[in-house]
Amino acid sequence: MPRKKDLGDGWTGRLLSAREELEAWSEGEALAQGERDRALCSNACLLAHALLREGEPAFESGAEVLEALTAGQIAQLAKRWRDFDRECDPAPWDEKAVDRAKKDWSTRLMSAFSGACSRLLERCPPRSGSGR
Repeated sequence: MPRKKDLGDGWTGRLLSAREELEAWSEGEALAQGERDRALCSNACLLAHALLREGEPAFESGAEVLEALTAGQIAQLAKRWRDFDRECDPAPWDEKAVDRAKKDWSTRLMSAFSGACSRLLERCPPRSGSGR
């Protein structure tokens, strides 16, 4: 699976480690001044960790995201990033996504092995006769 994805409008999103997601969540909690602000601040902090421009981090902090983008832009980019994250790392209770991921992996695995096995079989042609 790719670790980065084009999110449109010149933004690239990268997958975050669990630690980075926790750090973004904690930063969002600290930034929010009330329950009403929590989702927007959490999304802004998530984007501060995940968004890239020209391969470099686009923002230093969630506060900078809040200054630079509108609430609508933050919500839209956060949704695109979450869709990408779920595509790459589906929740165990999302059976369709898990089945899709397993199929993708097994297809890649089989195609990788079939190429390797084919090359090996070329070197070792099957024996004929009763010597088996």
